[in-house]
Amino acid sequence: MAIEPVKEFFKKFNMEEKIMEFDTSSATVELAAQALNVIPARIAKTLAFKKDNSCILIVTSGDVKIDNPKFKSVFEIKAKMPSAEEVLSLTGHAAGGVCPFAVSENIPVYLDISLKRFDTVFPACGSSNSAIELTCDELFRYSDAEKWIDVCKNKE
Repeated sequence: MAIEPVKEFFKKFNMEEKIMEFDTSSATVELAAQALNVIPARIAKTLAFKKDNSCILIVTSGDVKIDNPKFKSVFEIKAKMPSAEEVLSLTGHAAGGVCPFAVSENIPVYLDISLKRFDTVFPACGSSNSAIELTCDELFRYSDAEKWIDVCKNKE
């Protein structure tokens, strides 16, 4: 799995020790929430979407879904996810461990405002059994995000 490049990435910031690895899978929002003993909404899920011959990554709160009209308004393309094989080849991370850290070059990362409800969130770290706790500001900085966007269905 791609956890080693993520650990190397976080060494630059003296943050590699904050990466948590679990004995159980954290490949889905529900499994990650169980492993971390937090509500699913605090899981920062990273979704890949096709764009031209590459992809973009959008990190959202674990309890929301992409709103197709909002997505199209922001990116001017239809929201289409790549296959698991394409995700690995495009991002360098396998499905279940996709994260916004240590990704292939020229993959833009965007953060959805659904995450801003929380002081800290838990994105994966390149494997299906890892996570790191970050503030939203840290997530923005370490993911080298382009900007905050609003592409999810509103939570009531």
